[in-house]
Amino acid sequence: MRAPFFAFGMVLLLAGIAPAADSLNVRLVGYEDTPSPDGYSVALSGDYAYIADGVLRVISVADPAHPSEVAHVDSIDYAWAVAVAGDYACVAADIGLKVVSVADPAHPVVVGQCDAPEIAVGVAVGGGYAHLADASGGLRVISLADAAHPVEVGHCDTKHLAYGVALAGTHVLVADCDSGLRIISVADPAHPVEVGHCDAPALAYGVALNGEYAFVADYSYSMRVILVADPTQPVEVGQCHVPGGAYGVALNGGYAYVSADAGGLRVVSIADPAHPAEVGYYEQPFAHGVCVLGDYAYVGMDAVGGLWVFQLYGQGVQEVTNDDWPVVNAGPTVLSEASVQSIASKVVFDAMGRRVVKPKPGVCFVRDAGRTRNVVVYR
Repeated sequence: MRAPFFAFGMVLLLAGIAPAADSLNVRLVGYEDTPSPDGYSVALSGDYAYIADGVLRVISVADPAHPSEVAHVDSIDYAWAVAVAGDYACVAADIGLKVVSVADPAHPVVVGQCDAPEIAVGVAVGGGYAHLADASGGLRVISLADAAHPVEVGHCDTKHLAYGVALAGTHVLVADCDSGLRIISVADPAHPVEVGHCDAPALAYGVALNGEYAFVADYSYSMRVILVADPTQPVEVGQCHVPGGAYGVALNGGYAYVSADAGGLRVVSIADPAHPAEVGYYEQPFAHGVCVLGDYAYVGMDAVGGLWVFQLYGQGVQEVTNDDWPVVNAGPTVLSEASVQSIASKVVFDAMGRRVVKPKPGVCFVRDAGRTRNVVVYR
């Protein structure tokens, strides 16, 4: 197993079955084992997830509960990160950029390559360009006008190690490890230039943008919120503690989904960016790449490997241990094992509308006294 700037431990995964973990408001709904343990980056396009774990893997997620690998490309020279735009997957690799045609996801083909001086570990695509985080090589701007012949048109050195990258119009946000967040103008792609920076993240690995705010995964145990309305003067306005070292971050529906090396998947409400607050988690160690679509978060795991699919199923859940579970409940009810049998006499349906005789862990629907309520059964 390789890692560019840090080392990780290993855990044992038996028979490809994900172990149980402590959780709050987040459940594991699907899992696809992969031979490589290094799930550093995940991108989504249509019914497919693309995971960079040394090679590029294409995994069908049409059914999130049963993800399934349909293809992989191993001629990548070690894949660290991936971004998908149209019919192409742009892969950050040891050698620089690899362009892979995914017009037919079941038969991906490398069609182009552009070398970079260092190890490319992050990539974002937009406006016909790939923006490559090239570690000590800074930011590289690569034209994709001819996908078969991508060519570097400009670069900008960064203070430390360019790791994560996100686009903000004519600016690129770079998570620059020890140097925090750097903001680089690419209005002229041939002459990118740094216009602002915020040193607050002590160890910036990942970054995502939502409007005027950048959300930075800080490996020194936090997610930082940085106002970037004025790119020349970014300023930190909030932070949320993330146990285990934040590695990546993805945004969806008023939430930040933060992957943490030892803390698993953490879900943070960003409704008030100045006061982000954790609302859920699933403590499976070695969470790295993260991408979100709808209700599902797709996470690539280091050490244990594979693509893991999680779901945020609501807030304000309450556990009950007897038959007196409430009729009025703003969110799902979480039942302990002792309570499972208490609902057997009621009318229980699964998500497909089928009658359930013996409820199992997962989400089911209970009709009781003329009311239908959502119930989460676990343990």
